[in-house]
Amino acid sequence: MIKQAVSLYSYQDAYAWKKMSLEDILREIAGMGVKGIEILSDQMIHGSPNPAPETINRFRALMDQYQMVSVCNDIFINSTLYRNRRLTYPEQAEMLRAEIINAKNLGFSMIRLVSGTNAEVVKRALDTAIREGVKVGLEIHAGMSFDAPLTAEFCKLMKTDKSGYLGLVFDMGIFCKRHPPIATRYSQQFGLSQGVIDYVDDIFARGTDPARVFPKASDGSHLIPDDAKRLIKNPTDEHYLIFSTGYENTPLSVLDEFLPYLMHIHGKLYEMMPNGEECCIAYPEVIARLKALNWDGYIATEYEGNRFVNLDEPVDCSGQVRQHQAMLARHINA
Repeated sequence: MIKQAVSLYSYQDAYAWKKMSLEDILREIAGMGVKGIEILSDQMIHGSPNPAPETINRFRALMDQYQMVSVCNDIFINSTLYRNRRLTYPEQAEMLRAEIINAKNLGFSMIRLVSGTNAEVVKRALDTAIREGVKVGLEIHAGMSFDAPLTAEFCKLMKTDKSGYLGLVFDMGIFCKRHPPIATRYSQQFGLSQGVIDYVDDIFARGTDPARVFPKASDGSHLIPDDAKRLIKNPTDEHYLIFSTGYENTPLSVLDEFLPYLMHIHGKLYEMMPNGEECCIAYPEVIARLKALNWDGYIATEYEGNRFVNLDEPVDCSGQVRQHQAMLARHINA
C-alpha cells in the first residue's frame, strides 16, 4: 500500500527564517490529514546526532500529540570536516553509528544515507543498525544514480547482504520528463542564453537526459559536450549545462528491478502547475507502476523549488506541499 508523508526539508525556508517552528510544521501537516513524517535531524533536532534527552522527549511528545508516524530520518556523514584530509572509514563508521542510535532514540526505524556514502562505511556500521532495528537506505538521486561508482558499490553490498537492513530510497528527480521550468526562469535573470535552454530541452524531448548524453571524466563527473560549449556565452550558461545533469529521465523498469530493495521514496517537488500536476516529473506513470507492483511504502513530499525563488519573493512552501499532497492522493486513489 502506498502511503503519504512529508519531508520537513520542504519547510526549510520557513523554519530557517523562524516563520514556522517545528510544532507549527507538524500541526500544519497533521491538518492536511497526512501522518508520515520524514526529518533531517541535523536541520531541526538541536544537538544531533547527540541531542539532549529533553530534546528527544520533546520531539517524541510532539509526534504523539499530532498522531504522526516516524517514517525516515535523513542523515549525512560529513567526511570533510578537516581542511587537510578526509575522515577515515573507521571515523565515518563511528559517525554513522551515532546517527543510527539517534534515529532510534527519536523513534525512527529507517535512515536515508545521502548519495555518495561509501559502502565500506555502511558495512562497518551494519551491526549497529541491526542491533537498533534501524534500516539503512541509500538515496538514488538524479545526477548520482545507478551508474555512479559509490552507488554501484552500495548496491553490490545490498544484494549480497542477507540481513534485510539495507535498501534504497528513490528520489523522484530520476523520473523527470523535462528540465524544471522554475530553474530555467531563475537562471534567466542571470543571463542564461536561449540557445542553451533549447539545447537542454531538446535532450529531454528525445526521451533521454543530460546525465546520459554528456560525456564523463575519469572521476565520474559530467563534461559539457563540444557542441554545447559553442553555445556558452557567460558563466551562467556553463553552470546551467552542468547542473542540468541533476535531472534524469530514468526508465520505469528500475522500479521492477529494485522493488525488493525499495524502502522509501522522496516525492520531489520543483513546482506545482495550475492543472494540479508537478511541473516535470511523471507522477501518474510512476505511481501507476508502483501500484501494479503492489509496493508498500511511503512517498514523502520533498519541496525543492524553494532554491529557485528570488530573494525578494515569498516561498510558498505550505501551498506547494498542500497541492503536492492533493496530487499524490488523487493518483494513489485513482
